[in-house]
Amino acid sequence: MKNFPHIFFIFFVILTISGCLSPIALNRAVELYDQAAIRSESRQLLTNIARAQHHEPLHFTRVSNIAATFNFSVNAGATPALTGESGGLLAPIFGGGVSENPTFSIDPIASEEFTKRLLTPFSQHKLTLLLRQHFDIDLLLRMMAQEVYLHRSEQQNTAHDTAVHEKRGHQRRLHRGAKTFPGATASGFPEQTKTDEFFPGFQLTKEQEHRMRYRQRTHQQQAAYHNNPSDRPGYEMFRRIVLHLSAIQDQKQLFAEPLTFERSWEISDSGISAEGLFQAIEKDFTVNHDQEKNTYILSKQLPGPILITNYDPNILCCEERAEIYNLVNPWIENDVAFDIRPDYPGGEWPIRGAFRLRSFHTILNFLGHALGEQAEYYVEKDPRTPPIARNENPSHTLGLIVANELPDGINLSVQSHGKYYAVDTTEANAHWNLNAFQLLYILYRLTVTDAKSLGLPITIAK
Repeated sequence: MKNFPHIFFIFFVILTISGCLSPIALNRAVELYDQAAIRSESRQLLTNIARAQHHEPLHFTRVSNIAATFNFSVNAGATPALTGESGGLLAPIFGGGVSENPTFSIDPIASEEFTKRLLTPFSQHKLTLLLRQHFDIDLLLRMMAQEVYLHRSEQQNTAHDTAVHEKRGHQRRLHRGAKTFPGATASGFPEQTKTDEFFPGFQLTKEQEHRMRYRQRTHQQQAAYHNNPSDRPGYEMFRRIVLHLSAIQDQKQLFAEPLTFERSWEISDSGISAEGLFQAIEKDFTVNHDQEKNTYILSKQLPGPILITNYDPNILCCEERAEIYNLVNPWIENDVAFDIRPDYPGGEWPIRGAFRLRSFHTILNFLGHALGEQAEYYVEKDPRTPPIARNENPSHTLGLIVANELPDGINLSVQSHGKYYAVDTTEANAHWNLNAFQLLYILYRLTVTDAKSLGLPITIAK
């Protein structure tokens, strides 16, 4: 009985140690599985860039669930010591074990899900979400934008633009000359305001007719510049525009805010109860009564598209908002409009237009082709662009190393098509390249954000 307290203390220590091991194992498992998941997805991105370089199909899988079961077992006992008949000592016996049973769920991204996640262009709201994370707009647009549409009236000072529009104007004149009709004017439209020229057999209101003419005029006054190195004039203009926006961002004078527009309707007050009208629409509309006209004026604030500007959009008056609304209406979810005005930072080059965003699949193809037949190259900023912080203007959107042997200091790489592929962290643009790959990974996560389970559930069984 004298040894009983010692035996009890030993059992207490064993149970305490086993209880402490469980949290340690849990923390270690979470860290290891998290690191393994990130590394697997990063290698998958590099592998698909290599596939895109060789024009091979892209393929993605995701780890939708990781479950690990840990079993901790501890046993203890006592046995008589080998002292013969000369003593009554007890010798303790200790034992224990740990086992781990991980289970992974891997799902391929295919069929309709492939179309939804990888082939659908990014929305303008995801671009602004990333701008809030302090990504450089130059990097964002070089990776996410397919092309830019520039309003002609804002870029007549470049020789290339003038030549392009003279050629397009000549083609329009030839087209109109081959297809004339009585009553045509120098503008190419008939003098009468009939709507048959737009939709034969349909009668449009004056407002609809005005909107159609405005869209036609806007379409004739804009030019598209592709973010594609094989189109040298378009690629260089695209690069200069995003560099101009980046310089404004460096001055902390770049705004990316959703516009709001006010629309009004007039309805007759005859037969309408004011009390009933207010109860029906007071949450959505502002109601004013015009006693002279005997009408109610209903006003409502409508959300509009995201607009990138060098001024605070809240200073715009109603007429200016209406002008921008006509410019971007009907606006597309994957278009991002911009309006750089004089007398504000970066106003030395006033430009107006819209960027068209692309899909994640197109981004990977762009990065892969940049390693081969559509290699990116250095483009100098426009002379009217303000200085850029640190003169940061890399030639490649994402600098990659493709070599038979990897240089020292490379932490992440894959081997594909007999070569090593890795993010270039050996040159002066290492910081840019790391940010670019981080952005690529975030875009991938935004693409597969609604996977069945993105957590790492771990159950502990003792």
